[in-house]
Amino acid sequence: CDIMQNNLIAQGQFRVLKVPLGFIKVLEWVFAIFAFSTCGSYSGYFRMSVECKNRSDSNLKIDVDFEYPFRLHQVYFDAPTCKEGRSERFFLVGDYSSSAEFFVTISVFAFLYSMAALSVYIFAFEKYRENNKGPLIDFGVTCVFTFMWLVSSAAWAKGLSDVKTATDPEKVLDLIPACEQEGNRCREVHDPVMSGLNTSVVFGFLNLILWAGNLWFVFKETGIVAPFMRHPAAPEKQPAPDSYGQQGYGQQDPYSASQGGYQPDYSQQGYNQGGDYGQGGYNQQGAPTSFSNQM
Repeated sequence: CDIMQNNLIAQGQFRVLKVPLGFIKVLEWVFAIFAFSTCGSYSGYFRMSVECKNRSDSNLKIDVDFEYPFRLHQVYFDAPTCKEGRSERFFLVGDYSSSAEFFVTISVFAFLYSMAALSVYIFAFEKYRENNKGPLIDFGVTCVFTFMWLVSSAAWAKGLSDVKTATDPEKVLDLIPACEQEGNRCREVHDPVMSGLNTSVVFGFLNLILWAGNLWFVFKETGIVAPFMRHPAAPEKQPAPDSYGQQGYGQQDPYSASQGGYQPDYSQQGYNQGGDYGQGGYNQQGAPTSFSNQM
């Protein structure tokens, strides 16, 4: 019995995950994981080749590795000068760590808050709704994260565009003076794979949509909108007629006696009370009363 009771309590606690408030919070938690994992764990490389006029000075395999947080000005590689077998060190251009780290930070904090909110929904939902303090705090935090997702996703989308430009092998080859000398040949061998970073930007804007959509469901929990959602009072119903005579012709009959109309009385105006032709005649208004009197 205790096991069954505990199972019923657990089912009641997890029932909140079936409503939009809890279900969207689960999606926010999952999408935040994908956002910071696809960006924060990225590492890539590209490859170039410099073929000098003197083949012995050439380097056909120049690998350039870079990773999060994309401080590219600290990334360097060695390329031949095509002069007496010497090489020279070159650095990439740009520091895009601010937008990348800001995006990852917002993702991590959104993940932590979603996990904490889910715990409150499941284990302390009645306490959460008490005095509307919980929904009001939740609504305020959701507004902040919605704005932060907008700013961080837009900043990281711009930062990723700059990272792609700075790590384009064709652009990097312009930094090598030997590539401008006649008789030397420089080309790109392998482009960097940016699919993971593209996915991080997509998840950033998906999180923005989720948090913005969840604003309505959290706002409804505050109770502020409740007075405006009351249904209008139903109109009073007219009393049903009791009988056909009362609503039909009994009250509006122009021939009724109470309205001054004509109502025949056969006991006094047609035949007499006896109802006999021999005795009663025709009527009581001067007509002959019997056949013998006319004679």
